[in-house]
Amino acid sequence: MASRQNFSSADVAALLPKFGDLDPDIRYMSLVDLCNILSSASNTLLLNDPNIAARVVDCLLASLDDTNGDVQSQTLKSIGPLVHKSPPEILCQFLEKLTMVKTTKSMDSSIPATATRTMVTALPRPTIGVEPSKSVKEAYSAVSKVLVPRMLGYIVIPHGIKGLPNPPRGMLELDPERGADVDAIDLLHEMIRCFGPMLQDVEKQALLKRLAEILDDQHTGNVAKKKSVTAISVLVVYMTDVLLSAFVSSTVESFQAPQLTPAKRRLLISMTGSIARSIPRRLGPFIGTLAPFILQPLSTQDSSEDMDEDTNLDQAVEDVKEAALSTLDDFLASCTNEMRPYTDQVLRSSLRYVAYDPALALNEEDEDMSGTQSDDGDDSASLDLDDEDFEEEGTMSDGDDSSWKIRRCATKVLYTMISTRGTGDLLENGTLYEKVAPVLIKCFQEREENVRLEILETLTALIRKTGEVLSLTAAFVEDGGSTGAPQLPNSRKRRRGGSDASVFDNQVPLSTRGMTTPGQSPSPTSGPRADLARLGPSILRGIVKLLRQVSVPTKQAATTLLRAFVLVRHGGLTDYLAQIIGSMMEAIKTTSAFIGAHSVLSAGGTASATGNSLRMESLQLLRAVCDTHSSREITPFMDKVVPSLVTAINDRYLKVSGEAIGVAESVTRVITPPRMSGAGETSKRYIEELFDAVINKVRVNEIDLEVRQSAIQALGVILARTSGPRASKLLPATKRSKALETLLERLRNETTRKSSVRAIDNLAVSPMDTDDLPPAWVRDVALELAQQLRKADRALRSSSLTALKHLTGNPAAISRLDDQTIGTLVTLLLPIIDASALGLLSTAMDVIADLAKQSPKQVLNEELNRALCEVVVTPLAGHVLVSFLALVDAIGAQGVGQPLMQALLKDVGVMGDPGIVGSAIGALLVSGKSSVGVGIQDIVKELRSAQDDQRKCLALSILGEASLRLGPSSPLQPGDFLDHFTSRSDQVPRAAAVALGRAGASNSTLYLPTILSMIERPGNTQLLLLHSTREVLQYASENRVDISAYTEGIWKVLFKITDSEDNKAVGAECVGRLISIEPKRYLPLLQNYLQAAKPSVRGMVIQAVRFALTDADEAFDEVLKPILVGMLSAMLNDPELENRRLALITLNSATQNKGALILPHLSQLLPLVIKESNINPALIREVQMGPFKHKVDDGLEIRKSAYETLHALMNTAFSRMNPRDLFDRVVAGLSDEHDIQMLCNLMLTKLAVLDPEETVRRLDSIAERFQAILSSKLKENAVKQEVEKAQEARTDVLRATVRLQAALQSAASSVGQSPAPVWRSYWEFVGKEFKMQLHAAESVVKHQR
Repeated sequence: MASRQNFSSADVAALLPKFGDLDPDIRYMSLVDLCNILSSASNTLLLNDPNIAARVVDCLLASLDDTNGDVQSQTLKSIGPLVHKSPPEILCQFLEKLTMVKTTKSMDSSIPATATRTMVTALPRPTIGVEPSKSVKEAYSAVSKVLVPRMLGYIVIPHGIKGLPNPPRGMLELDPERGADVDAIDLLHEMIRCFGPMLQDVEKQALLKRLAEILDDQHTGNVAKKKSVTAISVLVVYMTDVLLSAFVSSTVESFQAPQLTPAKRRLLISMTGSIARSIPRRLGPFIGTLAPFILQPLSTQDSSEDMDEDTNLDQAVEDVKEAALSTLDDFLASCTNEMRPYTDQVLRSSLRYVAYDPALALNEEDEDMSGTQSDDGDDSASLDLDDEDFEEEGTMSDGDDSSWKIRRCATKVLYTMISTRGTGDLLENGTLYEKVAPVLIKCFQEREENVRLEILETLTALIRKTGEVLSLTAAFVEDGGSTGAPQLPNSRKRRRGGSDASVFDNQVPLSTRGMTTPGQSPSPTSGPRADLARLGPSILRGIVKLLRQVSVPTKQAATTLLRAFVLVRHGGLTDYLAQIIGSMMEAIKTTSAFIGAHSVLSAGGTASATGNSLRMESLQLLRAVCDTHSSREITPFMDKVVPSLVTAINDRYLKVSGEAIGVAESVTRVITPPRMSGAGETSKRYIEELFDAVINKVRVNEIDLEVRQSAIQALGVILARTSGPRASKLLPATKRSKALETLLERLRNETTRKSSVRAIDNLAVSPMDTDDLPPAWVRDVALELAQQLRKADRALRSSSLTALKHLTGNPAAISRLDDQTIGTLVTLLLPIIDASALGLLSTAMDVIADLAKQSPKQVLNEELNRALCEVVVTPLAGHVLVSFLALVDAIGAQGVGQPLMQALLKDVGVMGDPGIVGSAIGALLVSGKSSVGVGIQDIVKELRSAQDDQRKCLALSILGEASLRLGPSSPLQPGDFLDHFTSRSDQVPRAAAVALGRAGASNSTLYLPTILSMIERPGNTQLLLLHSTREVLQYASENRVDISAYTEGIWKVLFKITDSEDNKAVGAECVGRLISIEPKRYLPLLQNYLQAAKPSVRGMVIQAVRFALTDADEAFDEVLKPILVGMLSAMLNDPELENRRLALITLNSATQNKGALILPHLSQLLPLVIKESNINPALIREVQMGPFKHKVDDGLEIRKSAYETLHALMNTAFSRMNPRDLFDRVVAGLSDEHDIQMLCNLMLTKLAVLDPEETVRRLDSIAERFQAILSSKLKENAVKQEVEKAQEARTDVLRATVRLQAALQSAASSVGQSPAPVWRSYWEFVGKEFKMQLHAAESVVKHQR
């Protein structure tokens, strides 16, 4: 065969005679060769030879009716490449011939439709937002001229050609006996998907009419009708608003038809649900019209009529009810806001049919729908689930009874209601717990397992929603001092079993993982948690009975619910522990060899529950119980727990073993001090059993790496909890020695190094005796940790340095280090004493400071001094500066600071920032005293004799820091600093003001009267003294210094002098610091100033609140709590634009620092934020710049602040936000200015994780915005900055596209149809036009994951 570059039409013509060969193998191989030529040749292969192309078409058409199936399959594969290489003029002919193919030899009658569908898919297709190319227009022309008439049986658009003959019978025309052709409907679906954006309105109307006829036809089968519904849901995407409105009106007329059959009603209801999933936003305005027709079959009256007509319950009527409930589910998920007016009706209907079981004659709807809870005794009776409750009763067999589908759909409606409204009004006002929860609890007796699992999952979702509300105000601390942040909430997608363990566990405070004994937190008197506590006994009685059942899926779902209950209630199982732990141990101790698998089909797919998954869930529940109940409550059951846990640790199933090892950590905490103060021989026996099981997993190399890593971490917990004077006897010395040696071995192993570092870190932070750690072990571990600082793994370096810091900070451990080891450690640490390693610098300096206190002569050397001098000349701030000053202070306190002082004065001097260098020298001067060879008077002399400004600033900074540390014993007076206020330099007065403030911060009685007496003087001195006041107030606020004698004078002065624009910013910070010092006195006064007439005063107050919000004092929070939301509301409603921008920044700060105070009232504040994120045309003005007019948007900055606030709220309180409103603003922001676009892209990638379902529903709208950004073209005279912005925008959009495409793929399996057609078209456009950039974006995203 010819090479690729020499392919010509002659090569194709040479193959054509072989297509008629009698040997099917020759025919097949000829088609393979043809396909290879067409696929690899250039696009001009047949472009200038239409005759050859037409002959190829004829041959392929003949091959479609071949008797050999392989030949037919290869023919289908060749159609696509031929379409790409064919001349445009033969497309119509090719398409027409395909639609006319009749198979006489083949048994497969779907071949012609499949071939046509293949061709339609291969044609160039339009992309929304992009002008169609010539090839796309030619392809649509062929579809419009040929395929549409062939589908309908008549010409819809004549295209200016007169006298056209009528096409043959339409492919979609109804057969009098068989109805519509399923293959033709599939072809129509593909045609709409590919060319929907270009279809004319008249074509859409004709196709819609034909699909409606199919739905009305009595001879058409259910499969064809379901496919027609799917085709309609795709077609409506491309309808104009006028066509959509007309279509909805015709649907309403169909609902109102007097002779509407149940089958037709079911189709109409299913169609509306499918459309709601397809175009949720556009269908939203019509929900008020359609919802009553969906609710009608579910009404009490309608149900009674059905019962009267046929006591045997016509199956068609039940199908209508099932479809209605399923569509309600779609409406609630897709059009949440529009369905709010129907909340009561939806709840009544769904609650009625949750217990709808004619086979058991459960006709107690009135009692179930009353929404009231019976007394405790009644609940107990209703939940008395004996085995016979699940036996068949009544006259209807399971084969005849399909009512379980109705109950399952009703439960799904409740699930969606909880998911979409579970953190809003329905949860807060008690509706879900008063009306829904009691019915779900009673339905625990459901005999059909599919439904029972949905019921348990729905109640679990309600409990989780209560936990999400709780997590917004919870602070929780993990063992070892690490603080966790609330994790991302669950999406509305159903999850079975333990699939969400890692997400939900961290949403609830687990204080038991720390050093205190947990106890159940008191239940509030009102609210969701109080409702859950009230229903707790009923839930637990029902769950306990379910745990006795044989069904594995039911046990697993019940266990999942229990775990959610325990985590949200932070306990609550005290009265039921004996029964629950017994069931858990029974599940946990069952070995893998004796367990089977059970599969249960749910609406969301197939959810399987196996014995191992039940064991995993039971272990997770056990861990939650240990973490939330006191040792006194749990220890009586340790005789059962520990043996079962040891069995699970040794299990051959890796996931079970790994989970059991994690539970062993929690059990260890339960039976050791300080949680269990009286730990004795019993605890010792339990600890030894757990220790033996865990260390065997650590020492064996053949087991899974993840299990071994978990075992190493558990070993660290056991060692940590058996250290110290109260627990050292719980683990024999021989076993401790063996564990420490093993831990050191694993630290030296590359595969287990990270987990070993974490285990050592856990051990290092625990209290211990000197004898707990051998000297040689501490030295070897310290050196090994320091060696890891040379590794390229950033996470390993960071965790190793943190562990080393905790090791050197432990008095028992650092006392074991000798001088040689300390010297080696300092040598290994020196390379990261570098400003370029800011992530490690602070911790490294903390370690060196600890070592300096232990052995100063081994630490301080010329290399360290040089490194510190290089660091101090860089701009240090925050915790890095604090650590640097702490190290300098430690060096001085040990009497070895003179070399460092000389280096700072001679080698650094004025090279660095005078403020930072001065603070270092001042700290060293005070801590080192006479040993550094420099005194305060020497610095005073230098200040007086210095000629250049830099030296004066440095001297002032030194004196300010020294005076701050010396306090009243400082020999300096205010005048020593005030004398320099009049300097002509710009820098010296400011340095003097800061130094004066720092000196006065620790000696307020001397300095503050002087400052207050001079601050009212107008001029530059006033601003300088404001800076001094700020330093005093900041120090007093952070260190709780009593300056109450002066606060009133400061308050009055601040509001007198902050009218000036120059003073406003510094004055606002001073006011903020002052109210954090005395909140009860000044917060109410500050609130009154929000009503001031002057905008500048209100603006200053808003900024003052922002500065005050960083205070973490509980007393301040108590005063702030009742007035904060009102103040923020007043700020956000300020008539001044700049003040509202400042208010948004303040709300952002409140979200970060005082989330527990504002998040419960977010519904009052969020609408104000969303309002500011809209473009305000009134703020856009035109400015004349020479001959050009330029638009200036004065509202841009406030919109940026609004979007930043939305981003912060999304990260901390997404479960309290309305996802639809948030998505509206994020999608709108994609069409805003560059900075807002970038932020919205970031928000979208997070929303894809937070709410993947809503993200998929919005993909079409997102695709249109993304397409506009990628297709935008710069002007020829664009400047470099504009080019860079455009390139950055494209790169950001492509990365967001990759992440959203992943969200689409993960959601596709849970959606009944192929979602987001516009997005899929956009994805194809990106893959074609930005292929290289897309690959680069995929690589970046993959690396970030």
